[in-house]
Parts: sequence; C-alpha cells; structure tokens
Amino acid sequence: MIKGFSGHIGYLFNEMPLEQRFAAAREAGFDAVEHPALYGLPAARVKQLLDACGLPIVQSSFPAGEISRGEKGFAALPDQIERFRASLAPSLDYAEEAGIPALHCMAGVRPVGADPARMWDTYIANMRLAAKATAERGLLLLIEPISSGSIADYFIEDPADAVRAIAEIGAPNVRLLYDVFHATMIGSDPFAFIADHVELIYHIHIADHPGRHEPGTGTIDFARLYRTLDEAGYDGLIGCEYTPRAGTLEGLGWLAKARAA
Repeated sequence: MIKGFSGHIGYLFNEMPLEQRFAAAREAGFDAVEHPALYGLPAARVKQLLDACGLPIVQSSFPAGEISRGEKGFAALPDQIERFRASLAPSLDYAEEAGIPALHCMAGVRPVGADPARMWDTYIANMRLAAKATAERGLLLLIEPISSGSIADYFIEDPADAVRAIAEIGAPNVRLLYDVFHATMIGSDPFAFIADHVELIYHIHIADHPGRHEPGTGTIDFARLYRTLDEAGYDGLIGCEYTPRAGTLEGLGWLAKARAA
C-alpha cells in the first residue's frame, strides 16, 4: 500500500525561501518532504523545521560538488576518490543530526575520453565504502539512474545499470531511488521495471513526460502507475519531483484526484 506523497521542496514551493517550504508542504497536503541539498542550513535547523511542520523527510543527498561547474557528484570519478571519501563522515554526521534516513549518492558526469570500465570499478569501490559507512549509522544508501536528457553524460542512466550496481555492491542497505520520468525519457518501461524490481525500490519519483511538469500534463498513465505499485507491493512514498507549470499551489489539483482514485 502506497503511504502517500512526498513534496520535493527543491522543485516545489520555489516561490518562497527554503525554510518556509517545509510548512508549505504540510499545508498543501503532502505526507513528507525531501530535498537534495540542505547543507546551506545547519542540520539542527533542518531538524527543527521538520519537527515544527510534523512531516518526516524521506531522503536527501551526499554533496554533489559545484553545480556551477557542471559537477553532479563524483562517486565514479577516478581522480576524485579522496574527495569522495572525505565527504562521507561529515555528510553522515549531518544526516544523523537532521534526522534524514537515506542519502542519494550521485555518480557524476562522464569526462570526455574516460574509460567506462575504470569508472565502473571506481564507482563500485566507492559505493561499497559508502554502504558500509551508512550502515554503521543505520542509514540507507540510494542510487538514482538519471537520464542524459536531464544531465548529459551522467554515469548511471539506465535502471538496469543501477540493478547491476546494487548486486555488485552487495550490501543490504543499498536501495534504488527510481524516477519514472527519467526512465520514460530513455524509453525504459517503468511498469515492467517496477513489477520486476520492486524489492529494490526505496522511493519513487514522478513527473509527467514530456515537460517534467505535474501528473496529467503529459503522456504517462499515472492511474496505471499507482495500480502497478500497489499490485507489486510497494509500500513507500511517491516523491513529487516536477517543475510546476505555473505556481506550485495552482498545479496541485492532480494530488486530490490521485488520493481519491
């Protein structure tokens, strides 16, 4: 049984400062929140905001690097191994203090001319270290395949590669953050994937395709998606990681319909 919907406050409620989005998500009817880059706020402040709004946080991320320089993580980059290792402890300290149960670790963008096999070996070795470190704190480590249409040359694009990585890492606390929009972008069948791999999925992200806007603005059959998740036994939340076509609140009519279905 699907537990409800999580407001991705990196995408939603951008009309207001970050600290106000926690309460805004609660007032809009979301059951949880999530955000990939909360490090601009002290961990204690994040915990305070979560306690005040009464919502759990589903997941966040390890640092992704300098976005202005095009960095999207560095777990698979052979020349960034020491930087990756140095990021683990402070990120986990932050997650523990803030009350974040799961962290997504971005693989990074493939450099021109890079050897994919060497990058894969680096990624698996780094993720094994991260899996051990997160497990010691009682936390989950997440892998999210991201389509090249959203991040050009992102190293983990195909959900099948994420499944392979989870198997090779070989740690029970490594789970999948599965994004239906990204899967649809590359022509992967989200319905078949969910039915076959639901046991690996910790969290689901949704946005319609094309456009990455609210459900109902594109071609994805969300009624079928919810049925598929229910039939497969998915018992997590659905994360709403979409770009509002107008304002966040103006586009939330789909949420009431989804709950009533």
